Amino acid sequence: MAVEIVYETHATTTDNESGIATGWLPGRLSELGRRQAAELGERRRAGGFAAVLTSDLHRAVETARIAFPDGTPPLHLDTRLRECNYGHLNGSPVSRIAAQRLHRIDDPFPGGQSYRQVLAATDAFLHDLAARRNGTRVLLIAHSANRWALDCLLTGASLEDLVTAPPAWRPGRHYTLPADWTATTR
Repeated sequence: MAVEIVYETHATTTDNESGIATGWLPGRLSELGRRQAAELGERRRAGGFAAVLTSDLHRAVETARIAFPDGTPPLHLDTRLRECNYGHLNGSPVSRIAAQRLHRIDDPFPGGQSYRQVLAATDAFLHDLAARRNGTRVLLIAHSANRWALDCLLTGASLEDLVTAPPAWRPGRHYTLPADWTATTR
Protein backbone atom coordinates (compact mmCIF):
# COMPACT_ATOMS: atom_id res chain seq x y z
CA MET A 1 0.00 0.00 0.00
CA ALA A 2 1.00 3.64 -0.16
CA VAL A 3 0.58 6.82 1.84
CA GLU A 4 -1.61 9.44 0.24
CA ILE A 5 -0.28 12.91 1.04
CA VAL A 6 -2.30 16.08 0.69
CA TYR A 7 0.03 19.06 1.04
CA GLU A 8 -0.98 22.57 2.06
CA THR A 9 1.30 25.54 2.60
CA HIS A 10 0.71 27.42 5.86
CA ALA A 11 -1.71 30.34 5.58
CA THR A 12 -0.62 33.92 4.83
CA THR A 13 1.50 35.61 7.46
CA THR A 14 2.15 39.25 8.30
CA ASP A 15 5.66 38.67 6.90
CA ASN A 16 4.22 37.35 3.62
CA GLU A 17 2.14 40.50 3.33
CA SER A 18 5.25 42.65 4.01
CA GLY A 19 7.51 40.82 1.54
CA ILE A 20 9.64 39.24 4.28
CA ALA A 21 11.19 35.75 4.02
CA THR A 22 10.58 34.41 7.53
CA GLY A 23 12.77 31.30 7.29
CA TRP A 24 13.18 29.73 10.74
CA LEU A 25 11.59 32.67 12.57
CA PRO A 26 8.17 31.78 14.00
CA GLY A 27 5.93 34.10 11.94
CA ARG A 28 2.32 34.96 12.73
CA LEU A 29 -0.76 34.61 10.58
CA SER A 30 -2.33 37.81 9.34
CA GLU A 31 -6.06 38.42 9.47
CA LEU A 32 -6.26 37.06 5.91
CA GLY A 33 -4.19 34.06 7.01
CA ARG A 34 -6.54 33.26 9.88
CA ARG A 35 -9.46 33.30 7.42
CA GLN A 36 -7.50 31.06 5.02
CA ALA A 37 -6.72 28.62 7.85
CA ALA A 38 -10.41 28.41 8.77
CA GLU A 39 -11.24 27.82 5.08
CA LEU A 40 -8.58 25.09 4.97
CA GLY A 41 -10.37 23.35 7.83
CA GLU A 42 -13.71 23.62 6.06
CA ARG A 43 -12.19 22.31 2.82
CA ARG A 44 -10.33 19.41 4.47
CA ARG A 45 -12.45 18.47 7.51
CA ALA A 46 -14.08 15.47 5.84
CA GLY A 47 -10.85 14.42 4.11
CA GLY A 48 -10.45 11.11 5.90
CA PHE A 49 -7.01 12.01 7.25
CA ALA A 50 -5.32 9.75 9.78
CA ALA A 51 -3.24 12.72 10.97
CA VAL A 52 -2.19 16.29 10.31
CA LEU A 53 1.60 16.52 10.16
CA THR A 54 3.09 19.98 10.35
CA SER A 55 6.25 21.94 10.71
CA ASP A 56 6.93 23.02 14.28
CA LEU A 57 7.29 26.66 13.21
CA HIS A 58 4.53 28.80 14.71
CA ARG A 59 2.87 29.86 11.45
CA ALA A 60 2.32 26.25 10.35
CA VAL A 61 1.12 25.14 13.80
CA GLU A 62 -1.21 28.16 13.99
CA THR A 63 -2.64 27.25 10.57
CA ALA A 64 -3.31 23.66 11.70
CA ARG A 65 -4.84 24.65 15.05
CA ILE A 66 -7.23 27.12 13.44
CA ALA A 67 -8.14 24.62 10.71
CA PHE A 68 -8.72 21.75 13.17
CA PRO A 69 -9.50 23.38 16.54
CA ASP A 70 -10.89 20.20 18.10
CA GLY A 71 -7.66 18.26 17.49
CA THR A 72 -9.27 15.87 15.03
CA PRO A 73 -7.47 14.51 13.14
CA PRO A 74 -4.56 14.45 15.58
CA LEU A 75 -1.81 17.01 15.04
CA HIS A 76 1.88 15.96 14.98
CA LEU A 77 4.75 18.48 14.74
CA ASP A 78 7.99 17.56 12.99
CA THR A 79 11.13 19.72 12.75
CA ARG A 80 12.02 18.07 9.43
CA LEU A 81 9.10 19.96 7.85
CA ARG A 82 10.62 23.38 8.59
CA GLU A 83 11.19 26.02 5.92
CA CYS A 84 14.74 26.44 4.65
CA ASN A 85 16.89 28.09 7.32
CA TYR A 86 18.16 31.31 5.76
CA GLY A 87 20.53 31.71 8.72
CA HIS A 88 21.64 35.31 9.10
CA LEU A 89 19.10 36.21 6.41
CA ASN A 90 16.00 34.93 8.26
CA GLY A 91 13.59 37.87 8.20
CA SER A 92 15.17 39.46 5.11
CA PRO A 93 13.24 40.76 2.11
CA VAL A 94 11.95 37.96 -0.15
CA SER A 95 13.77 39.57 -3.09
CA ARG A 96 17.12 39.12 -1.32
CA ILE A 97 16.45 35.41 -0.69
CA ALA A 98 15.06 34.84 -4.20
CA ALA A 99 18.22 36.33 -5.75
CA GLN A 100 20.33 33.71 -3.92
CA ARG A 101 18.21 30.57 -4.30
CA LEU A 102 20.07 28.99 -7.21
CA HIS A 103 23.40 29.52 -5.41
CA ARG A 104 22.00 27.97 -2.22
CA ILE A 105 21.03 24.58 -3.63
CA ASP A 106 24.22 23.01 -2.27
CA ASP A 107 25.92 25.96 -0.56
CA PRO A 108 24.07 26.84 2.68
CA PHE A 109 22.79 30.32 3.43
CA PRO A 110 25.31 31.96 5.81
CA GLY A 111 24.60 30.46 9.24
CA GLY A 112 21.75 28.40 7.78
CA GLN A 113 21.18 25.52 5.42
CA SER A 114 21.03 24.67 1.72
CA TYR A 115 17.98 23.54 -0.23
CA ARG A 116 19.65 20.15 -0.62
CA GLN A 117 19.63 19.88 3.20
CA VAL A 118 15.86 20.60 3.18
CA LEU A 119 15.54 17.84 0.59
CA ALA A 120 17.47 15.44 2.84
CA ALA A 121 15.31 16.30 5.87
CA THR A 122 12.14 15.79 3.81
CA ASP A 123 13.48 12.48 2.49
CA ALA A 124 14.11 11.28 6.08
CA PHE A 125 10.59 12.39 7.01
CA LEU A 126 9.16 10.43 4.05
CA HIS A 127 11.03 7.27 5.10
CA ASP A 128 9.41 7.48 8.56
CA LEU A 129 6.04 8.33 7.05
CA ALA A 130 6.13 5.28 4.76
CA ALA A 131 7.06 3.03 7.69
CA ARG A 132 4.55 4.43 10.19
CA ARG A 133 1.58 5.52 8.10
CA ASN A 134 1.42 2.88 5.37
CA GLY A 135 -2.04 2.70 3.82
CA THR A 136 -3.26 6.00 5.27
CA ARG A 137 -4.09 9.46 4.03
CA VAL A 138 -2.35 12.38 5.75
CA LEU A 139 -2.41 16.15 5.55
CA LEU A 140 0.94 17.97 5.59
CA ILE A 141 1.07 21.67 6.45
CA ALA A 142 4.49 23.15 5.85
CA HIS A 143 6.43 25.66 3.73
CA SER A 144 7.46 26.33 0.14
CA ALA A 145 10.88 24.63 0.44
CA ASN A 146 9.14 21.45 1.64
CA ARG A 147 6.75 21.55 -1.31
CA TRP A 148 9.74 21.84 -3.64
CA ALA A 149 11.35 18.87 -1.87
CA LEU A 150 8.17 16.81 -2.30
CA ASP A 151 7.97 17.78 -5.98
CA CYS A 152 11.60 16.78 -6.46
CA LEU A 153 11.45 13.53 -4.49
CA LEU A 154 7.98 12.28 -5.48
CA THR A 155 7.46 13.63 -8.98
CA GLY A 156 11.01 13.86 -10.29
CA ALA A 157 10.99 17.64 -10.69
CA SER A 158 14.37 19.35 -10.89
CA LEU A 159 15.42 21.18 -7.72
CA GLU A 160 17.22 23.74 -9.88
CA ASP A 161 14.03 24.45 -11.84
CA LEU A 162 11.94 24.66 -8.67
CA VAL A 163 14.16 27.22 -6.92
CA THR A 164 14.59 29.41 -10.01
CA ALA A 165 10.97 29.33 -11.19
CA PRO A 166 8.77 28.25 -8.28
CA PRO A 167 5.34 26.99 -9.33
CA ALA A 168 2.46 29.28 -8.49
CA TRP A 169 0.77 28.75 -5.14
CA ARG A 170 -2.41 26.72 -5.18
CA PRO A 171 -4.28 24.95 -2.42
CA GLY A 172 -3.90 21.23 -1.99
CA ARG A 173 -1.23 19.33 -3.87
CA HIS A 174 -1.52 15.55 -3.91
CA TYR A 175 1.32 13.06 -3.73
CA THR A 176 1.55 9.29 -3.43
CA LEU A 177 4.33 7.91 -1.25
CA PRO A 178 5.11 4.28 -2.08
CA ALA A 179 5.13 1.96 0.95
CA ASP A 180 8.62 0.83 0.02
CA TRP A 181 10.02 4.37 -0.18
CA THR A 182 13.71 4.08 -1.02
CA ALA A 183 14.50 7.34 -2.75
CA THR A 184 17.91 8.81 -2.24
CA THR A 185 18.36 12.52 -1.88
CA ARG A 186 18.83 14.15 -5.26
